[in-house]
This record gives sequence, C-alpha cells and structure tokens, in this order.
Amino acid sequence: MKVALVHDYLKEIGGAERVLMALHEIFPDAPVYTAYKFPKYWGHYKDELEKWDIRESWGRWLPFLPKWLSYYTILSPLFFSTMDLSEYDLVIISATGGYFPNGVKVGPKTKVITYCHTPPRFLYGYETATQARHKWYWKVQSAIANHILRMVDFRWAQKPTVFVANSKNVANRVRKFYRRDAVVVYPPISKTSPQPLSSIQERGDYYLIVSRIVGTKNVELAVEAARKYKFKLKIAGKMIGGSRPDFGGVEYLGEVSEEEKYRLMAGAKAFLALSKDEDFGITPVESMMCGTPVIAYRAGGYLETVVDGKTGMFFEELTPEGLYEAIGRVGRIRLDRTYIKKWAGKFSKENFKKQMLRLVDAGIARN
Repeated sequence: MKVALVHDYLKEIGGAERVLMALHEIFPDAPVYTAYKFPKYWGHYKDELEKWDIRESWGRWLPFLPKWLSYYTILSPLFFSTMDLSEYDLVIISATGGYFPNGVKVGPKTKVITYCHTPPRFLYGYETATQARHKWYWKVQSAIANHILRMVDFRWAQKPTVFVANSKNVANRVRKFYRRDAVVVYPPISKTSPQPLSSIQERGDYYLIVSRIVGTKNVELAVEAARKYKFKLKIAGKMIGGSRPDFGGVEYLGEVSEEEKYRLMAGAKAFLALSKDEDFGITPVESMMCGTPVIAYRAGGYLETVVDGKTGMFFEELTPEGLYEAIGRVGRIRLDRTYIKKWAGKFSKENFKKQMLRLVDAGIARN
C-alpha cells in the first residue's frame, strides 16, 4: 500500500507535529507533503526530521518566510490544490487549522484520513496568536478573505473518507462547521515519565508552565498571580511572534529539552494550564504522566484530560484571584500521584498507534 502524509507546514514542534511524528513511525517510508519547512526551528528534533522525505509546495519560494506565514494563509489553498497525490492508496492529513491541507489532489480510489487538531480558529471566532491585528483595514481585508476561505474549507472538509478529531471538543467543532462526524483519537504524549515515581517523591517549591509563549496561553495571567501572591513560578517555552511578556518576578527558562521538560514537570508542585479554549492540550497530560497534578481553567480540552479532585483541580474565573484560589485548594488535599500517572497512561503513543491503525483498516475497507 502506497501511503503519503500531509501537514500544514513544519516550523516549531508542538503537539500537532508530534502527532505527525507518531504517524510517521507507523508509516516510516511515507513522504511528508507540506507547504514549507524551516529546519532551524526544529530544535532537538532536527536530526530526526531531516531524515524524512519532506516535499514542499511552490510556496517555499515566496519572500519573507517564515515572518509572513500568517499573511500567506490566503494563498495556502493554492499550495495544496497543486499537490497531486493521486498515485497514493492512502493519504493521512494532519490538519492543524493553520492552512488548508485537505485541498490536496487525490485519485478516485484514494482513501483519505484527516486528523483534525482544530478547524481554523481564525475562521470561526476562536482566539488566535495573531489576533492583535485590530486596525480597521486588517478587519476589512480579513472579513472578505475569511468568507472565501470558509467556503473553501467546508468544501474540502467533505473529501476525507474518515474524519478524526484530537478531542471531543474539536469533534463538536467539526460537526458544527463541517457537518461531519469525527472519531476521537487523543494525541500521544511523547514518552513516559523519565524516572520512576519513587525517585521523584520530593516536590520542588515551584509551579510550572510549559507552553509556547503566545497570547492565547494566558501566561501573563500566571505571572501576575505569582507576583501578587508571592508563589514561585517557572515558565518554559519559546516566545512566538511578537509575544514578549514581562517575566519580572518569575523564572523564565526559555525553550528546554525533552529531558529537562520532564524533570521540571516531575519536580513541580502543580502544572498550570490556562488557555481559554484549548483544542486538547498535550503538556498537561505529559505533566500527569510524571505524577504531577494540573490546575486548569475549566474549559476546552482540559475537561477531557483533567479529573477534578483526582488528577488536578479546575478553576472557574480566568483571573489571578481564581488561579490562586485553586492553588490553595490543591495545597489542602493529597492527590495520589500513582493514580495521576496511571490516568495519563491512556494517552500513550502505543494507544494512539493502535487506534489509528484500526481507523486505517476501516477506511481502506470502505467503498
């Protein structure tokens, strides 16, 4: 069986790219079609990804990349509609909601499985990292372009033989915007805890955030709470775009290795997850794999990964006061770290691969 993988574009490596990497482990000989790639942003994944057969669109010749990634969104349907994948028996599309990879050309007998991380947030009223463009002329241009892109997005969303969503939250969006039912397959955590629980029983005195530093992650809220209530906060992650928060009073570590990330998670009092409407949220699950409880805003994908009072705690108001109140509640109860780690095991890479292979078999069997 001839298989191809498709992904919006390859820049920073986040949860969506780890899904692609897990799919590539299932089909290691499959080429990866993408709008463009930027190896200098791949960090410690660079050596692995450079071994792949990555095939870029003609968009790679455009000027001012990667700075103008979001500006070229309007052209991205052309990047993928000119990719001819009709020679493949199976095409698996990892759609992050950034561009429009469902537009690739396929043959009449080609089976298509789309793994949807989210429908494009900017098209359907959800917060995005580039939402700071509030000038009137951007709003006018966006309104016109987005109307066209919504029609294109809906049409191409009818192509897949099987639609997969990374959470029930996203499956609901798929049903609402595409009128398609989606099978939920949770993304894989990258690996298990780096060391036995018995060796990390002693907690540090800090709370932790591991996240790309963009406005939608609400990192500034945690910084404000840490300053106001005098608790120790560590933040790890790469600053994206124009995000330059004031980290005065907290410890900003920048981008860290996988090993350091898990060490930080294992030693934290709790992990803080603050997005307003997270599609899924992989780092809270990774933290739970280390036996570390999660304090999360009660919304989005967190509702599917955090068990209130058992693997962490929810808070209702997205304010410094609301966050600190939840920190206090977690401090007053004793959560079973073994149970937390066991719960996170359901999101393992092995489970992801098994579920995807079953869907591949089901998709191929369809007429």
